[in-house]
Amino acid sequence: MIKLGIAGACGKMGRRIYELASHDKELEVGLLLEKKGTPLIGKDMGRLKVSSNPDGLFLVDVLVDFTLPEATEEHLDYIAKYKKALVLGTTGLSDAQKNKVEEISRVVPVVFSPNMSIGVNVLFAILPEIAKRLGPDYSVEIVEAHHKAKKDAPSGTAKKMAEVISAATKKDVPMHSIRLGDIFGDHTVVFCGNSERIEIRHQAHSRDLFAVGALKAAKWIFAKPAGLYSIQDVLKG
Repeated sequence: MIKLGIAGACGKMGRRIYELASHDKELEVGLLLEKKGTPLIGKDMGRLKVSSNPDGLFLVDVLVDFTLPEATEEHLDYIAKYKKALVLGTTGLSDAQKNKVEEISRVVPVVFSPNMSIGVNVLFAILPEIAKRLGPDYSVEIVEAHHKAKKDAPSGTAKKMAEVISAATKKDVPMHSIRLGDIFGDHTVVFCGNSERIEIRHQAHSRDLFAVGALKAAKWIFAKPAGLYSIQDVLKG
């Protein structure tokens, strides 16, 4: 059985990961990690107490981290210290923080993706092919919408979509962001020629699709050699 740690356990995403993991026979949750000052520190959440001590990582095999860049940066030090696997879904990381992720992936296995949805990761794979087949006569832009509390814009998913399309077309891809209400996640890629428009849209209806992808990645990364992996690797595996 794989022992799982969840960073940001009291957040909406962390709670859902915990709920789903608690019903998975292949997983045992061994650490619920939150930042210092969180009201639930020391309180029971299910059968575990919420902790603010990252040294608790020595108890687990894999940490799932959907937090904020500053928290993730701190967690990386403990991941390296205790040689634990990491599933990282935090977005908005700076270039320096991304470099730090790459550095620790030389000593531990890391699955790092801006979006853990299986559907979105299929799009990452096929969008470059669509762009190449349409050719230079088609312009492309990306529109993404998220809830008003999301701090980074454009989203990590939109940036990744733009990155894979740009690699195929050698052109920059404009991105547009909307922050309203409680939208889970909505990404639309618009290809436009002189007489037609093609829209490819992904809508998240629940946080469950991200949680399911993260848990799938946690099972896959367990006992893998050190390296930087993506959900694409998980799906291939």
